[in-house]
Amino acid sequence: MAKDVYTDITGVILVGGKSSRMGFDKAFLKINGITLFEKVLLAFRKLFNKIILIGDEGKRFAAYGLEVYPDIYPGSALGGLYTGLFHAETQYIFVSACDMPFPSHIMIRHLVSGTEGFDVVVPQTPEGCEPLFAVYSKRCLGPMKGLLKSGNFRIYDIFPEVRTRYLVAAELFCPGSLRKALLNVNTPEELKQIRLERKTK
Repeated sequence: MAKDVYTDITGVILVGGKSSRMGFDKAFLKINGITLFEKVLLAFRKLFNKIILIGDEGKRFAAYGLEVYPDIYPGSALGGLYTGLFHAETQYIFVSACDMPFPSHIMIRHLVSGTEGFDVVVPQTPEGCEPLFAVYSKRCLGPMKGLLKSGNFRIYDIFPEVRTRYLVAAELFCPGSLRKALLNVNTPEELKQIRLERKTK
């Protein structure tokens, strides 16, 4: 095990999205021959000793040899986040969606380094927060459960209920474009643009 790999934080990848805007499974879309899911997994393997997947279609990921847990509260990213925290054996998790084409392990490390005294560490850009590329502690489980049971699925509504730290752009130390590192692929048009940009570089 590499000395820089975290043993006290679990990497959680959410793989249960419906990909409704894309029209097909985003996790296995390829950019430069690597699937979006594998891009996230590669970044996680540089940092986390324990990685789990959250989603109802675990058979799709059987080849990776990772534990897959179905959502305890199906139908939302908040439910997936709650499930990841519930099953993690560590006090903290780092969560990512599975559709990020350029996840930065350097940014992840800076987010993780800011957990002392906080329950959530989330990147904040001029466009807003990215709650699905962030750190959460098990102290969030109670407030999350309360929201889910009330029918409120907004992850942002957790933040005022716990000790939340927002890391702004200057604190994230992301090589290259911050926007690029936090990019999600949601539509065929976005995927086409990313592939085009890669070819022209």
